Order: sequence, then C-alpha cells, then structure tokens
Amino acid sequence: MKKLLVMDVAALGAGLLRAHGVSQLAGLPVHAMRPCGPAVTCTVQATLRTGCLPQEHGIGANGSFFRETFQSSFWNQSANLVKGPRIWESFRRRAGRVGLYFFQQSLGEQADEIVSPAPIHTHGGGMVMATYQKPTCVLGVENPVKLWRYWGPLASPKVGRGIVSALIARLSRGDAPELMFAYLPTLDYELQRFGTHHPNVAASVCEAVEQIERLAGAARRQGYALAILGDYAITDVSGSVCFPNRVLRRAGLFATRAIRGRLYPDFYQSEAVALCDHQTALVYCLKPWDTASRRRTADLLAALPEVDSLRETDVAGADYELTAKPGHWFAYPWWEHAREAPDYATHVDIHNKPGFDPCELFFGRTPFQCSTDVSRVRGTHGRTDAPVAYASDLPLPLPEDTEAFARALGAWLEA
Repeated sequence: MKKLLVMDVAALGAGLLRAHGVSQLAGLPVHAMRPCGPAVTCTVQATLRTGCLPQEHGIGANGSFFRETFQSSFWNQSANLVKGPRIWESFRRRAGRVGLYFFQQSLGEQADEIVSPAPIHTHGGGMVMATYQKPTCVLGVENPVKLWRYWGPLASPKVGRGIVSALIARLSRGDAPELMFAYLPTLDYELQRFGTHHPNVAASVCEAVEQIERLAGAARRQGYALAILGDYAITDVSGSVCFPNRVLRRAGLFATRAIRGRLYPDFYQSEAVALCDHQTALVYCLKPWDTASRRRTADLLAALPEVDSLRETDVAGADYELTAKPGHWFAYPWWEHAREAPDYATHVDIHNKPGFDPCELFFGRTPFQCSTDVSRVRGTHGRTDAPVAYASDLPLPLPEDTEAFARALGAWLEA
C-alpha cells in the first residue's frame, strides 16, 4: 500500500521562502504555484481534498450565510459542507486508510482518523480546552496543543511543535494511516501581525522549516512519500482597510438593533450583508426578488476605492464576491464608534462574528479583551496573484495551481 504525508503549511509563500534563502524543504526543491481563489484556509483545504474549484465543492470562504435561518457561520467544522468526491475514495476502497489532522471542516469526514480543535464554550463566556479525536485519544495525548496558542492574542508559531510532536509519536507506533493530511499554522500569526519584513518573521520561517523537516524525517522512516504545500501567501497591508458593511448600513441596506447602546445586526430586516474574509468578501442580497436593491448593493460596493473587482457568484449561496486591491483588505464591522460595538467585538469569537477578525491576534485595552484596531493588522491574504510554495518527492507534473496539485495527488493514489 502506498504511503503519503501531505503537509498543508499556512502562509507558506514562495516569495517568503525565497526572501529568507529557503530553496529546499526536507531536502526537496521548492517550486511556486498559484493558489486557488479565494486563497483562504477552508477554500484551499476543500480544493485539496476534492481536486475541485469552489464552484463545485461550495466553499467560497471561511464562512457563509444561511438564508433559511438568517445566520452567518464561520469556521463551521462539518465535513458535509464540502461537496464532491474526495481524492482518496478509490484509495479507501482498496483498504487504504486516511487521517486528517487539524484540517478545517473535517468532523464527520469519511476518514479513519480525525483530529481537530474543538473547545467547549461555556455559558459564562469561558472556554474548556478540548481536542476532537477519532478514535478517542488516537494521538496518545488529550490536547496536543494549547488552544489559546492556536488562535488569539497568545497565538504562537510554537503551536506547530505540539502538532509535529504528536504526529511523530503517532507515526512511531507503525500503524498510522497510509494517507495522512497534516495542517501546520506556524507561519500564520506573525505574518498577519507584522507583515513580511518584521524581524519576528525570520524566526517564524526558521521555526516552520524545522517543524517540516522533523515531521518529514519521521514520515520517511516509516516509508512515506511527501507532498508539502502552502495554502496561501501573506502579503503586506499597504493601504486603507475597507468596511463594506458600514457602506451598506449608511445606505439603509444593512439593518441593526440598538441594545443598551450597542449595535447588533438585524439580518431579518437587512437587504444585504458582506461576509468579510481577508481580501475577499461574499455578499448576500437578502431580498433577492428586489432587483433594484440588488443592483444598488452591487453599485455601492463596486465603487469602493479598495475594491478590485465585484463579480456575480453562486458559491456558498452568495450573490457577489468582492476582491480587494493589493495591499487592502475587508473588515467586517458595521458600527462607526467604539461604544457602539457589540460585546463580542472585543473577544475571540470565531464562530459567531459575521466575518473573519484578524484583530483577535492582538490584546485590547485590557489583557481580557481583544483589540478592535484594524490598523494593527499588517499582513493579509486571499488574492491568487501571490504564489505559494510546494515541494514533493512524487513523480508529479509541475502543477499550475492547487486544483492541479490535488488532482495529481489523486491520480497518484489511484495508479
């Protein structure tokens, strides 16, 4: 039975490695390819599993809006959201086993082993650290990483050490699945915080390379081939931040409720909402029968100076997809003044905020709050014109993009 370890390394950009003199990973030459678009985690990982583009697998961002319930949902972990056959289906029919480790939207996946962060959020606002594992405690440790190091103001490049150590231990037992997908978020944090030229980034690159080589060495000792790739490349924020929901609210298209002086979204009365996600935003027109409202929404957003393009789409049930110009990104807030912000704005609340919030990487006014200052974010991603890095010892044709890379992996598994 063939053995393959696929390492998806967040923010492993081809330009980043080149700038830091890295031309090889685990002894393999580094190549560049175009990420699928939008270049965000869930979209890329869905493409990697299916060999399909978002129009087919349905994941157009890290979140979506459910019209039936008037609710947004970011970082939903259900594997059923990813449509289409997996590249490993015939491999599993031939008794090959598959493991997904720290991949998004993996819960309920047709795989033999699954590991994913799954904390319990208490009613009092706290969080109980927990890691979902199938089979139970398959990694031999209940929580291989501290989840407050995985995301939030305390997020650290060192979190990858825990993932790598746990996977090395899993490999050393000699009965790990023949096909393993591992996600390493090591590079993500300092690049979003500081951009590509900060001294902290050099240390993160060294840390990531060391983690890759440690895991690659353990896999090779067990007879695994390697496929290493980045899901996106982070680029510097050099321009203004775009607030699509503020524009929609000023135009009367985004409705809010004032509760104790704070403005909460009222999607039931809204005509449009933009789910912002780095350099992409999915726009939902909530009264689709109203063509005038739909046209007005498109005209307002397309005219924003930070917007590179607005195109019609039906991915994830959206009406339009916005792409930011290089150096700009989309922020989700709709309020104008800090005192109007909803209570969750200053907390790590990745599931309920109607948009991705990189400000959660910074402390706010107190150690118990997150920042809401968008100017502190210095790195972003989502566009497809920043190439990602990949390296593999498989006899694959040089792929142009993530979709071609995934299809080549699937063909190798079937051969």
